[in-house]
Amino acid sequence: MEEAAATALPRAGAARRALRSLFDRVEAVLDAAFGPHANPLHQLGALGWFCYWIVAVSGIYLYVFFDTGVTEAYASVERITHDQWFAGGVMRSLHRYASDALVVVVLLHLVREWALDRMRGPRWFAWVTGVVLLWLIFAAGISGYWVVWDRLAQYVALATSEWLDALGLFGQPIAHNFVHESTLSGRFFTLMSFIHIAVPLVLLFGMWVHIQRHSRPGVNPPRRLALGALAALLVLSFAKPALSQAPADLARVPGPVGLDWFYLAPLPLQDHYGGLAVWIATGAVTILMVLAPWLPPQRRQPVAEVHLDECNGCARCATDCPYGAIVMQPRSDGRPFAQEAVVSPELCVSCGICVGACPTATPFSRRRALVAGVELPELTMAALRTRCQAAAAALEGDARVLAFGCRHGAALAPLSGDGVAVLELPCAGMLPPPFLDLMIMRGHVDGVFLTGCAEGACRDRLGIRWTRERIDRERDPYLRERVPRERLCLYFGGRHRGAGTARALAAFRARLVAAARSRPATAAAGAAGAEREAVGRG
Repeated sequence: MEEAAATALPRAGAARRALRSLFDRVEAVLDAAFGPHANPLHQLGALGWFCYWIVAVSGIYLYVFFDTGVTEAYASVERITHDQWFAGGVMRSLHRYASDALVVVVLLHLVREWALDRMRGPRWFAWVTGVVLLWLIFAAGISGYWVVWDRLAQYVALATSEWLDALGLFGQPIAHNFVHESTLSGRFFTLMSFIHIAVPLVLLFGMWVHIQRHSRPGVNPPRRLALGALAALLVLSFAKPALSQAPADLARVPGPVGLDWFYLAPLPLQDHYGGLAVWIATGAVTILMVLAPWLPPQRRQPVAEVHLDECNGCARCATDCPYGAIVMQPRSDGRPFAQEAVVSPELCVSCGICVGACPTATPFSRRRALVAGVELPELTMAALRTRCQAAAAALEGDARVLAFGCRHGAALAPLSGDGVAVLELPCAGMLPPPFLDLMIMRGHVDGVFLTGCAEGACRDRLGIRWTRERIDRERDPYLRERVPRERLCLYFGGRHRGAGTARALAAFRARLVAAARSRPATAAAGAAGAEREAVGRG
């Protein structure tokens, strides 16, 4: 058993790396097609919300015209589909295909988060609640097939009830309700309609809980992506409308039925392996999924620490934290500030974005010891300043570049070489703008190169966004205007675009060399012009 577990973990690691590589390559193609911010793989969570709302709105419309009853249910669905095909028929198809899309989006989201290893530490909460949401989605979808009451619904009802009966929790087998028409009443359809409404409402509440530990969660996809997804679903609805099969007949065993494999794939398995075996397999998969954030166990990085002597309660760290790990509380040390920052260890992922937001994280400090209001113990501001200056001191040439990279982005070692030094950060958003000012305006380097995760796919959600906004003077703390923007280069290409990162760095250095060579000529031309002007005045 122990030997099997020991070999399973390396295999899981290899599978994760293979999936990560696959996602990176597909995302590169989609980036080129849609742009980083409208890349569907970067917006899977928001697309899940979008699909849910399409299902909800179309479902409300359909319910208005739906009748419960053994014969009324099927007849009302047929009227909706055919008598008002231009509205009800389209709504039914949208309801079906948006439901299928929801399953695809959520499964992709789950697999991608696992492949990127973004479910460990404090992120376990979103992962575990996501697993629960997945089963709620299946429950909502399967219950929806019951209410149509065609032959597919009859098969689903029989298969599902037999699956539930395998648990042995009910006094009488549920499947006995589908032996004959006389055993079935309109109350059954009323109950199923209630379940089909109640489960999505529970799902909506669960979706709200799912995002509670995220600051600024993305629940709305970019407009053009949303319109494109809606258009695709509409085209599919017109090209292949969702139709009912023949009406259910309990006097006959349902013959071959066309399954919706997105929702109903587990049902045929019990015909071959039995309901209890399918329950055991489902339970085992669920347990493994729930335990995934702790398999294998990993050492957590030390969380951010607040130094009250340097904290003025500005709340920038709390505002910029992607995970809500910092809250502002009344001052406890008697200093003349209203608030102080407090880090929640159970929520902090040690990304350092809060450090980049702190106004006291400046290397220009004249104090004997450089200490910021909030810092990461693994990389303090004093240590970062020392590393920056030491790395810059070893550089020579006309294009001395200090490259800062996120540990989750492209490999940094290949970028290092003559005239280039590299420093790794937990996240690009950790770098305070004053460090760029120091390295460039004090002449330590000729330029600074910033790289990290792929654009639109920051591992820590907001690191790239906050970095760009700080440098563009759209977010405090701002990069001072005196820093020449042409001496900075931002390229966020991710892990598998290392060649693109290297090319961007080489092009940046070439620009720096050209600028350095043009400056003496420009200065000489300016001096000669001033001399001629002086002679003319004389």
